[in-house]
Amino acid sequence: MTPQLQMAIKLLQLSRLELLDTVRQELDSNPVLEEVQDSVSNELLSEQSETLPQPEESLTKEVKIEEKIHDAFDWNNYIDEYNAPGKISFETEKKETPSYEAFISRTESLNDHLLWQLLMTGPSKEDEEIGSLIIGNLNGDGYLDVSVEDISETSGTSIEKVEKVLSVIQTFDPAGVCARNLSECLLIQANQLGLHGTVVTDIIQNHLNYLENKNFRAIVKALKADMREVEAAVNIILGLEPKPGRKFSDEEPQYITPDIYVYKVENNFVIILNDDGMPKLRVSSYYKKNMGGGKIPNDARDYIQEKMRSATWLIKSIHQRQKTIYKVMESILKFQREFFEKGISFLKPMVLRDIAQDIEMHESTISRVTTNKYALTPQGIFELKYFFNSSINRITGESLASASVQDMIKKLIKNEDPQKPYSDDKIADILLNSNINIARRTVAKYRDVLKILSSNKRKQH
Repeated sequence: MTPQLQMAIKLLQLSRLELLDTVRQELDSNPVLEEVQDSVSNELLSEQSETLPQPEESLTKEVKIEEKIHDAFDWNNYIDEYNAPGKISFETEKKETPSYEAFISRTESLNDHLLWQLLMTGPSKEDEEIGSLIIGNLNGDGYLDVSVEDISETSGTSIEKVEKVLSVIQTFDPAGVCARNLSECLLIQANQLGLHGTVVTDIIQNHLNYLENKNFRAIVKALKADMREVEAAVNIILGLEPKPGRKFSDEEPQYITPDIYVYKVENNFVIILNDDGMPKLRVSSYYKKNMGGGKIPNDARDYIQEKMRSATWLIKSIHQRQKTIYKVMESILKFQREFFEKGISFLKPMVLRDIAQDIEMHESTISRVTTNKYALTPQGIFELKYFFNSSINRITGESLASASVQDMIKKLIKNEDPQKPYSDDKIADILLNSNINIARRTVAKYRDVLKILSSNKRKQH
Protein backbone atom coordinates (compact mmCIF):
# COMPACT_ATOMS: atom_id res chain seq x y z
CA MET A 1 0.00 0.00 0.00
CA THR A 2 1.10 3.54 -0.69
CA PRO A 3 1.81 5.82 2.31
CA GLN A 4 -1.24 7.88 1.37
CA LEU A 5 -3.52 4.80 1.42
CA GLN A 6 -2.03 3.66 4.72
CA MET A 7 -2.77 7.05 6.25
CA ALA A 8 -6.33 7.06 4.88
CA ILE A 9 -7.04 3.62 6.38
CA LYS A 10 -5.49 4.61 9.70
CA LEU A 11 -7.61 7.78 9.98
CA LEU A 12 -10.76 5.95 8.90
CA GLN A 13 -10.76 3.62 11.91
CA LEU A 14 -9.93 6.29 14.50
CA SER A 15 -12.58 7.61 16.85
CA ARG A 16 -13.24 11.35 16.86
CA LEU A 17 -11.04 11.97 19.92
CA GLU A 18 -8.24 9.84 18.48
CA LEU A 19 -8.44 11.80 15.23
CA LEU A 20 -8.14 15.10 17.11
CA ASP A 21 -5.07 13.77 18.97
CA THR A 22 -3.50 12.64 15.68
CA VAL A 23 -4.10 16.02 14.05
CA ARG A 24 -2.56 17.83 17.04
CA GLN A 25 0.50 15.59 16.91
CA GLU A 26 0.93 16.25 13.19
CA LEU A 27 0.62 20.00 13.76
CA ASP A 28 3.39 19.77 16.38
CA SER A 29 5.72 17.60 14.30
CA ASN A 30 5.18 18.94 10.77
CA PRO A 31 6.32 22.57 10.25
CA VAL A 32 4.67 22.70 6.84
CA LEU A 33 1.22 21.90 8.25
CA GLU A 34 -0.62 24.76 9.89
CA GLU A 35 -4.03 25.50 11.32
CA VAL A 36 -6.15 28.18 9.71
CA GLN A 37 -7.01 30.73 12.38
CA ASP A 38 -10.27 32.65 12.43
CA SER A 39 -8.37 35.90 12.01
CA VAL A 40 -6.92 34.86 8.66
CA SER A 41 -8.31 37.02 5.87
CA ASN A 42 -10.69 35.64 3.27
CA GLU A 43 -8.06 36.32 0.64
CA LEU A 44 -5.60 33.91 2.24
CA LEU A 45 -8.31 31.32 2.78
CA SER A 46 -9.34 31.38 -0.86
CA GLU A 47 -5.68 31.08 -1.85
CA GLN A 48 -5.56 27.69 -0.15
CA SER A 49 -8.96 26.49 -1.30
CA GLU A 50 -7.47 23.95 -3.67
CA THR A 51 -5.32 22.43 -0.94
CA LEU A 52 -7.75 22.59 1.96
CA PRO A 53 -10.86 20.42 1.56
CA GLN A 54 -14.00 22.16 2.74
CA PRO A 55 -16.16 20.21 5.18
CA GLU A 56 -19.68 19.29 4.16
CA GLU A 57 -21.36 21.21 6.98
CA SER A 58 -20.61 21.99 10.60
CA LEU A 59 -22.69 22.14 13.71
CA THR A 60 -21.98 23.04 17.32
CA LYS A 61 -24.47 21.44 19.62
CA GLU A 62 -24.39 20.53 23.27
CA VAL A 63 -25.43 16.93 23.72
CA LYS A 64 -26.75 15.71 27.03
CA ILE A 65 -27.03 11.99 27.69
CA GLU A 66 -29.25 10.70 30.47
CA GLU A 67 -29.44 7.09 31.48
CA LYS A 68 -32.01 5.61 33.76
CA ILE A 69 -31.37 2.08 34.91
CA HIS A 70 -34.20 0.19 36.55
CA ASP A 71 -32.75 -3.27 37.19
CA ALA A 72 -33.35 -5.51 40.16
CA PHE A 73 -30.49 -5.89 42.59
CA ASP A 74 -28.03 -8.50 41.28
CA TRP A 75 -26.87 -10.40 44.36
CA ASN A 76 -25.00 -12.91 42.19
CA ASN A 77 -22.71 -10.33 40.59
CA TYR A 78 -22.56 -8.42 43.88
CA ILE A 79 -21.11 -11.44 45.67
CA ASP A 80 -18.93 -12.83 42.86
CA GLU A 81 -17.27 -9.50 42.08
CA TYR A 82 -16.02 -8.88 45.60
CA ASN A 83 -15.44 -12.39 46.92
CA ALA A 84 -11.87 -12.69 45.58
CA PRO A 85 -8.98 -12.02 47.38
CA GLY A 86 -0.91 13.30 49.39
CA LYS A 87 1.89 15.52 49.48
CA ILE A 88 2.11 18.85 51.27
CA SER A 89 4.30 21.68 49.94
CA PHE A 90 5.31 24.87 51.71
CA GLU A 91 6.05 28.22 50.12
CA THR A 92 9.18 30.02 51.30
CA GLU A 93 9.00 33.64 52.43
CA LYS A 94 11.42 34.70 49.71
CA LYS A 95 8.99 33.75 46.96
CA GLU A 96 7.12 36.85 45.84
CA THR A 97 4.24 35.19 43.98
CA PRO A 98 2.70 31.72 44.39
CA SER A 99 3.41 29.15 41.72
CA TYR A 100 0.78 28.12 39.20
CA GLU A 101 0.59 24.67 40.81
CA ALA A 102 -0.61 26.29 44.06
CA PHE A 103 -3.94 27.01 42.37
CA ILE A 104 -4.50 23.44 41.17
CA SER A 105 -6.61 21.24 43.42
CA ARG A 106 -5.86 17.53 43.66
CA THR A 107 -8.24 14.88 44.95
CA GLU A 108 -6.82 12.97 47.88
CA SER A 109 -6.14 9.35 46.98
CA LEU A 110 -7.21 6.37 49.08
CA ASN A 111 -3.55 5.56 49.78
CA ASP A 112 -2.81 9.09 51.03
CA HIS A 113 -5.94 9.07 53.19
CA LEU A 114 -5.02 5.75 54.83
CA LEU A 115 -1.31 6.58 55.27
CA TRP A 116 -2.26 9.81 57.03
CA GLN A 117 -4.48 7.88 59.45
CA LEU A 118 -1.73 5.30 59.99
CA LEU A 119 0.79 8.02 60.92
CA MET A 120 -1.74 9.52 63.33
CA THR A 121 -1.60 6.28 65.36
CA GLY A 122 2.11 6.87 66.09
CA PRO A 123 3.27 3.51 64.70
CA SER A 124 6.70 1.97 65.21
CA LYS A 125 9.01 1.90 62.22
CA GLU A 126 8.19 -1.78 61.67
CA ASP A 127 4.42 -1.21 61.88
CA GLU A 128 4.70 1.73 59.48
CA GLU A 129 6.54 -0.44 56.96
CA ILE A 130 3.95 -3.22 57.24
CA GLY A 131 1.08 -0.73 57.01
CA SER A 132 2.59 0.87 53.92
CA LEU A 133 2.84 -2.55 52.24
CA ILE A 134 -0.79 -3.31 53.07
CA ILE A 135 -2.05 0.06 51.84
CA GLY A 136 0.11 -0.14 48.72
CA ASN A 137 -1.54 -3.43 47.75
CA LEU A 138 -5.14 -2.23 47.81
CA ASN A 139 -7.14 -2.18 44.59
CA GLY A 140 -9.34 0.70 43.47
CA ASP A 141 -12.31 -0.62 45.45
CA GLY A 142 -10.31 -0.72 48.69
CA TYR A 143 -9.79 -4.50 48.86
CA LEU A 144 -6.48 -6.13 49.79
CA ASP A 145 -5.16 -7.83 46.66
CA VAL A 146 -2.40 -9.96 48.26
CA SER A 147 -2.36 -12.49 51.08
CA VAL A 148 -1.14 -11.83 54.61
CA GLU A 149 1.52 -14.49 53.99
CA ASP A 150 2.92 -12.53 51.02
CA ILE A 151 3.14 -9.34 53.08
CA SER A 152 4.79 -11.26 55.92
CA GLU A 153 7.39 -12.67 53.54
CA THR A 154 8.07 -9.29 51.90
CA SER A 155 8.40 -7.42 55.19
CA GLY A 156 10.31 -10.19 56.95
CA THR A 157 7.90 -10.18 59.90
CA SER A 158 5.54 -12.74 61.39
CA ILE A 159 2.04 -13.37 60.09
CA GLU A 160 0.66 -12.46 63.51
CA LYS A 161 2.32 -9.05 63.32
CA VAL A 162 0.85 -8.40 59.87
CA GLU A 163 -2.62 -9.49 61.03
CA LYS A 164 -2.36 -7.06 63.97
CA VAL A 165 -1.48 -4.09 61.75
CA LEU A 166 -4.17 -5.12 59.25
CA SER A 167 -6.81 -5.18 61.98
CA VAL A 168 -5.81 -1.62 62.95
CA ILE A 169 -6.09 -0.34 59.36
CA GLN A 170 -9.50 -2.04 59.01
CA THR A 171 -10.81 0.41 61.64
CA PHE A 172 -9.87 3.39 59.44
CA ASP A 173 -12.11 5.48 57.23
CA PRO A 174 -13.68 4.53 54.83
CA ALA A 175 -15.50 1.76 56.69
CA GLY A 176 -14.83 -1.70 55.27
CA VAL A 177 -11.45 -0.85 53.75
CA CYS A 178 -8.63 -3.44 53.60
CA ALA A 179 -11.08 -6.38 53.53
CA ARG A 180 -10.06 -9.51 51.66
CA ASN A 181 -13.54 -10.40 50.36
CA LEU A 182 -17.08 -9.07 50.31
CA SER A 183 -18.17 -10.90 53.45
CA GLU A 184 -15.31 -9.42 55.50
CA CYS A 185 -15.96 -5.95 54.07
CA LEU A 186 -19.63 -6.01 55.06
CA LEU A 187 -18.83 -7.56 58.43
CA ILE A 188 -16.36 -4.79 59.29
CA GLN A 189 -19.01 -2.18 58.54
CA ALA A 190 -21.71 -4.02 60.49
CA ASN A 191 -19.43 -4.33 63.54
CA GLN A 192 -18.59 -0.62 63.37
CA LEU A 193 -22.35 0.07 63.48
CA GLY A 194 -22.59 -1.94 66.70
CA LEU A 195 -24.41 -4.85 65.08
CA HIS A 196 -22.07 -7.61 66.27
CA GLY A 197 -23.94 -10.79 67.13
CA THR A 198 -27.16 -9.73 65.39
CA VAL A 199 -29.13 -11.22 62.51
CA VAL A 200 -27.24 -8.85 60.20
CA THR A 201 -23.80 -10.29 60.97
CA ASP A 202 -25.19 -13.84 61.03
CA ILE A 203 -26.52 -13.42 57.47
CA ILE A 204 -23.24 -11.88 56.28
CA GLN A 205 -21.12 -14.64 57.80
CA ASN A 206 -23.23 -17.68 56.99
CA HIS A 207 -26.05 -17.01 54.54
CA LEU A 208 -24.88 -14.75 51.72
CA ASN A 209 -25.63 -17.62 49.33
CA TYR A 210 -29.31 -17.46 50.32
CA LEU A 211 -29.23 -13.70 49.96
CA GLU A 212 -27.79 -14.11 46.47
CA ASN A 213 -30.89 -16.05 45.41
CA LYS A 214 -33.30 -13.92 47.47
CA ASN A 215 -34.23 -17.03 49.39
CA PHE A 216 -35.40 -15.18 52.48
CA ARG A 217 -37.48 -18.11 53.69
CA ALA A 218 -34.35 -20.26 53.90
CA ILE A 219 -32.69 -17.54 56.00
CA VAL A 220 -35.73 -17.38 58.29
CA LYS A 221 -35.64 -21.16 58.70
CA ALA A 222 -31.88 -21.32 59.31
CA LEU A 223 -31.87 -18.49 61.85
CA LYS A 224 -35.26 -19.36 63.33
CA ALA A 225 -36.05 -15.66 63.07
CA ASP A 226 -39.09 -13.63 62.13
CA MET A 227 -39.50 -12.64 58.44
CA ARG A 228 -39.77 -8.97 59.34
CA GLU A 229 -36.53 -9.20 61.29
CA VAL A 230 -34.79 -10.80 58.31
CA GLU A 231 -36.19 -8.17 55.92
CA ALA A 232 -34.93 -5.39 58.20
CA ALA A 233 -31.48 -7.03 58.33
CA VAL A 234 -31.37 -7.35 54.55
CA ASN A 235 -32.21 -3.66 54.15
CA ILE A 236 -29.33 -2.79 56.48
CA ILE A 237 -26.95 -4.96 54.42
CA LEU A 238 -28.15 -3.22 51.25
CA GLY A 239 -27.19 0.10 52.85
CA LEU A 240 -23.57 -1.00 53.40
CA GLU A 241 -20.83 -0.04 50.94
CA PRO A 242 -19.43 -2.96 48.88
CA LYS A 243 -16.74 -0.70 47.37
CA PRO A 244 -15.19 1.33 50.20
CA GLY A 245 -12.56 2.89 47.93
CA ARG A 246 -15.07 4.04 45.33
CA LYS A 247 -15.40 7.63 46.62
CA PHE A 248 -11.64 8.14 46.21
CA SER A 249 -11.67 7.08 42.58
CA ASP A 250 -10.15 9.68 40.24
CA GLU A 251 -11.61 8.11 37.09
CA GLU A 252 -13.25 10.72 34.90
CA PRO A 253 -16.65 9.96 33.35
CA GLN A 254 -16.56 9.18 29.66
CA TYR A 255 -18.80 11.36 27.48
CA ILE A 256 -19.84 10.52 23.96
CA THR A 257 -19.49 13.21 21.33
CA PRO A 258 -21.41 12.30 18.15
CA ASP A 259 -19.50 12.20 14.87
CA ILE A 260 -22.67 12.88 12.96
CA TYR A 261 -26.15 14.30 13.56
CA VAL A 262 -29.38 13.09 11.96
CA TYR A 263 -32.32 15.48 12.19
CA LYS A 264 -35.82 15.23 10.83
CA VAL A 265 -36.91 18.34 8.96
CA GLU A 266 -40.54 18.09 7.91
CA ASN A 267 -40.72 14.78 5.99
CA ASN A 268 -37.02 14.43 5.27
CA PHE A 269 -33.90 13.61 7.30
CA VAL A 270 -30.85 15.84 7.27
CA ILE A 271 -27.34 14.45 7.93
CA ILE A 272 -24.79 16.87 9.37
CA LEU A 273 -21.15 16.04 10.11
CA ASN A 274 -19.80 17.25 13.44
CA ASP A 275 -16.72 19.35 12.68
CA ASP A 276 -16.83 21.18 16.01
CA GLY A 277 -13.31 21.43 17.44
CA MET A 278 -11.66 19.96 14.35
CA PRO A 279 -8.77 22.19 13.24
CA LYS A 280 -8.97 23.56 9.69
CA LEU A 281 -5.68 22.61 8.07
CA ARG A 282 -3.62 23.91 5.17
CA VAL A 283 -0.11 23.68 3.77
CA SER A 284 1.95 26.69 4.80
CA SER A 285 2.04 29.33 2.05
CA TYR A 286 5.51 30.40 3.25
CA TYR A 287 7.09 27.06 2.31
CA LYS A 288 5.12 26.83 -0.93
CA LYS A 289 6.37 30.25 -2.08
CA ASN A 290 10.01 29.64 -1.15
CA MET A 291 10.37 26.15 -2.63
CA GLY A 292 10.85 27.64 -6.08
CA GLY A 293 14.05 29.47 -5.12
CA GLY A 294 17.47 28.01 -5.75
CA LYS A 295 19.05 28.95 -2.43
CA ILE A 296 17.67 25.99 -0.46
CA PRO A 297 20.14 23.09 0.05
CA ASN A 298 19.12 19.77 -1.45
CA ASP A 299 18.74 18.04 1.94
CA ALA A 300 16.49 20.79 3.24
CA ARG A 301 14.52 20.79 -0.03
CA ASP A 302 13.94 17.02 0.22
CA TYR A 303 12.86 17.35 3.85
CA ILE A 304 10.39 20.14 3.08
CA GLN A 305 8.97 18.29 0.09
CA GLU A 306 8.43 15.17 2.21
CA LYS A 307 6.66 17.21 4.88
CA MET A 308 4.50 18.91 2.24
CA ARG A 309 3.47 15.52 0.85
CA SER A 310 2.67 14.29 4.35
CA ALA A 311 0.59 17.41 5.09
CA THR A 312 -1.31 17.10 1.82
CA TRP A 313 -2.04 13.41 2.42
CA LEU A 314 -3.32 14.16 5.90
CA ILE A 315 -5.68 16.90 4.68
CA LYS A 316 -7.01 14.73 1.85
CA SER A 317 -7.36 11.69 4.12
CA ILE A 318 -9.39 13.65 6.66
CA HIS A 319 -11.62 14.95 3.88
CA GLN A 320 -12.03 11.42 2.50
CA ARG A 321 -12.82 10.10 5.99
CA GLN A 322 -15.61 12.63 6.45
CA LYS A 323 -17.05 11.89 3.01
CA THR A 324 -17.02 8.15 3.69
CA ILE A 325 -18.74 8.52 7.09
CA TYR A 326 -21.38 10.69 5.42
CA LYS A 327 -21.99 8.16 2.64
CA VAL A 328 -22.27 5.27 5.10
CA MET A 329 -24.72 7.19 7.29
CA GLU A 330 -26.73 8.14 4.22
CA SER A 331 -26.97 4.47 3.23
CA ILE A 332 -27.90 3.38 6.76
CA LEU A 333 -30.65 5.99 6.75
CA LYS A 334 -31.98 4.60 3.51
CA PHE A 335 -32.15 1.02 4.85
CA GLN A 336 -33.34 1.90 8.36
CA ARG A 337 -35.67 4.83 7.70
CA GLU A 338 -38.48 3.29 9.76
CA PHE A 339 -36.17 3.08 12.78
CA PHE A 340 -35.38 6.79 12.58
CA GLU A 341 -39.09 7.61 12.28
CA LYS A 342 -40.69 5.14 14.71
CA GLY A 343 -38.07 3.61 17.03
CA ILE A 344 -36.12 0.47 17.90
CA SER A 345 -38.96 -1.98 17.31
CA PHE A 346 -38.80 -1.06 13.59
CA LEU A 347 -35.08 -1.82 13.20
CA LYS A 348 -34.52 -4.15 10.24
CA PRO A 349 -31.97 -6.96 9.89
CA MET A 350 -28.91 -5.61 8.09
CA VAL A 351 -25.31 -6.74 7.52
CA LEU A 352 -22.16 -4.92 6.41
CA ARG A 353 -22.53 -6.36 2.92
CA ASP A 354 -25.81 -4.47 2.40
CA ILE A 355 -24.14 -1.09 2.90
CA ALA A 356 -20.96 -2.13 1.08
CA GLN A 357 -22.91 -3.06 -2.04
CA ASP A 358 -25.07 0.04 -1.84
CA ILE A 359 -22.18 2.53 -1.79
CA GLU A 360 -19.73 0.26 -3.71
CA MET A 361 -17.12 -0.09 -1.00
CA HIS A 362 -15.44 -3.07 0.62
CA GLU A 363 -16.99 -4.60 3.76
CA SER A 364 -13.75 -4.02 5.69
CA THR A 365 -14.05 -0.29 4.95
CA ILE A 366 -17.63 -0.25 6.27
CA SER A 367 -16.45 -2.09 9.38
CA ARG A 368 -13.75 0.54 10.02
CA VAL A 369 -16.15 3.42 9.44
CA THR A 370 -18.79 2.09 11.84
CA THR A 371 -16.41 1.31 14.72
CA ASN A 372 -16.27 3.95 17.50
CA LYS A 373 -18.37 6.37 15.44
CA TYR A 374 -21.58 7.68 16.97
CA ALA A 375 -24.70 9.29 15.54
CA LEU A 376 -27.20 11.50 17.34
CA THR A 377 -30.61 10.53 15.96
CA PRO A 378 -34.25 11.33 16.85
CA GLN A 379 -34.21 8.01 18.76
CA GLY A 380 -31.05 8.74 20.77
CA ILE A 381 -27.29 8.28 20.40
CA PHE A 382 -26.12 5.05 18.77
CA GLU A 383 -22.82 3.63 17.57
CA LEU A 384 -23.04 3.07 13.83
CA LYS A 385 -22.43 -0.65 14.41
CA TYR A 386 -25.74 -0.79 16.29
CA PHE A 387 -27.66 -0.66 13.03
CA PHE A 388 -26.21 -4.00 11.88
CA ASN A 389 -28.28 -6.87 13.28
CA SER A 390 -28.79 -10.56 12.74
CA SER A 391 -32.33 -11.62 11.87
CA ILE A 392 -35.01 -13.49 13.82
CA ASN A 393 -37.65 -15.19 11.71
CA ARG A 394 -41.36 -14.69 12.22
CA ILE A 395 -43.68 -17.63 11.72
CA THR A 396 -45.13 -15.79 8.73
CA GLY A 397 -41.69 -15.82 7.08
CA GLU A 398 -40.75 -12.19 7.67
CA SER A 399 -37.48 -11.23 9.36
CA LEU A 400 -37.01 -9.11 12.45
CA ALA A 401 -33.80 -7.51 13.75
CA SER A 402 -32.34 -9.12 16.87
CA ALA A 403 -32.12 -5.68 18.53
CA SER A 404 -35.89 -5.27 18.05
CA VAL A 405 -36.49 -8.61 19.76
CA GLN A 406 -34.22 -7.57 22.63
CA ASP A 407 -36.23 -4.38 22.98
CA MET A 408 -39.45 -6.40 23.12
CA ILE A 409 -37.99 -8.65 25.85
CA LYS A 410 -36.91 -5.58 27.80
CA LYS A 411 -40.43 -4.10 27.63
CA LEU A 412 -42.05 -7.39 28.65
CA ILE A 413 -39.86 -7.65 31.75
CA LYS A 414 -40.36 -3.98 32.59
CA ASN A 415 -44.15 -4.44 32.66
CA GLU A 416 -44.24 -7.85 34.39
CA ASP A 417 -45.65 -8.50 37.87
CA PRO A 418 -42.58 -8.21 40.18
CA GLN A 419 -44.04 -10.92 42.43
CA LYS A 420 -44.56 -13.26 39.46
CA PRO A 421 -41.80 -12.45 36.94
CA TYR A 422 -41.74 -14.14 33.55
CA SER A 423 -39.45 -17.12 33.10
CA ASP A 424 -37.42 -17.43 29.89
CA ASP A 425 -39.84 -20.13 28.69
CA LYS A 426 -42.81 -17.84 29.35
CA ILE A 427 -41.17 -14.97 27.44
CA ALA A 428 -40.52 -17.32 24.51
CA ASP A 429 -44.21 -18.34 24.56
CA ILE A 430 -45.36 -14.70 24.63
CA LEU A 431 -43.13 -13.88 21.66
CA LEU A 432 -44.43 -16.96 19.86
CA ASN A 433 -47.96 -15.56 20.20
CA SER A 434 -46.59 -12.47 18.42
CA ASN A 435 -45.40 -14.70 15.55
CA ILE A 436 -41.76 -14.53 16.67
CA ASN A 437 -40.13 -17.95 16.75
CA ILE A 438 -37.36 -17.82 19.36
CA ALA A 439 -35.87 -20.50 21.61
CA ARG A 440 -35.67 -20.25 25.41
CA ARG A 441 -31.85 -20.27 25.32
CA THR A 442 -31.93 -17.31 22.90
CA VAL A 443 -34.16 -15.42 25.33
CA ALA A 444 -31.63 -16.16 28.10
CA LYS A 445 -28.77 -14.96 25.88
CA TYR A 446 -30.54 -11.69 25.02
CA ARG A 447 -31.45 -11.19 28.69
CA ASP A 448 -27.75 -11.52 29.59
CA VAL A 449 -26.86 -8.99 26.89
CA LEU A 450 -29.41 -6.59 28.39
CA LYS A 451 -27.96 -7.28 31.90
CA ILE A 452 -31.34 -8.43 33.19
CA LEU A 453 -31.48 -10.98 36.01
CA SER A 454 -33.19 -14.35 35.79
CA SER A 455 -36.79 -14.60 36.99
CA ASN A 456 -35.95 -16.05 40.43
CA LYS A 457 -33.60 -13.12 41.09
CA ARG A 458 -36.08 -10.54 39.80
CA LYS A 459 -38.82 -11.80 42.07
CA GLN A 460 -39.80 -9.40 44.80
CA HIS A 461 -41.21 -10.94 47.99
